[in-house]
Amino acid sequence: MKKEKQNIHDFDLSIIYSFFAHTERQGPGSPEQTMKALGFIQGLNEKSKIADIGCGTGGQTMVLGESLQGEIAGVDSWPDFIAQFNNNARSRGLHTRVSGMVGDMADLPFEKEELDLIWSEGAIYNIGFERGLREWRKFLKPGGYIAVTENTWFSGERPAEIQDFWDSIYPEIATIPNKVAQMQDAGYLPVATFMLPELVWTDYYTWQALRLKSFQQEHEGNPAAAGFIETMRYEAELYSKYKQYYGYMFYVGKKL
Repeated sequence: MKKEKQNIHDFDLSIIYSFFAHTERQGPGSPEQTMKALGFIQGLNEKSKIADIGCGTGGQTMVLGESLQGEIAGVDSWPDFIAQFNNNARSRGLHTRVSGMVGDMADLPFEKEELDLIWSEGAIYNIGFERGLREWRKFLKPGGYIAVTENTWFSGERPAEIQDFWDSIYPEIATIPNKVAQMQDAGYLPVATFMLPELVWTDYYTWQALRLKSFQQEHEGNPAAAGFIETMRYEAELYSKYKQYYGYMFYVGKKL
């Protein structure tokens, strides 16, 4: 009987966080793509309030902090990520405006219509694209913006292997028109939609391959870590084979 492939969500969180600790970003992305998305957002000033949901160690948040004058709160469920986030803010001299807090994206610590901008790169899938858009909307001021990256199908049909993989890991993956319609149905005017370039993925998987070697040495003899390593390599292999069919899209919307 063929052994079923695991996905990253099958592993203990401590294994996942140990792998991604002390990294600038925990998924594909780049300062250039963060800035490109930010270019579609208008009206921010020194009084603006911004939240980065699922911020990780804050790679993209620091880009926002160096580009904007407002107050930025990063929210993530893992305390070690938030500790690194706040260290990063201090080292860049941003700590008076940029701070991280441990929190749950399903129960955010913000007031109704408190925020001018909600940001989330590579994280909204944890709650689900539609649910995140709908539930987070109440925290935005009228005319406030949301900007998220989301794994998306680039074509209407794709090979069974990659279809089955994403059906098992994230059934909400859909095509670009469907995602734009979901944003509109959730009460936003879709402002911009663009694909993150292949380079952010190849850079990410190049780093990942190097990290997997050191991670394997750190966890020698640990079956859970060995399974995690196998899974990460399999995901990289799938992207190499099927990258023409899926990838991250940036979706920027304005609250109606």
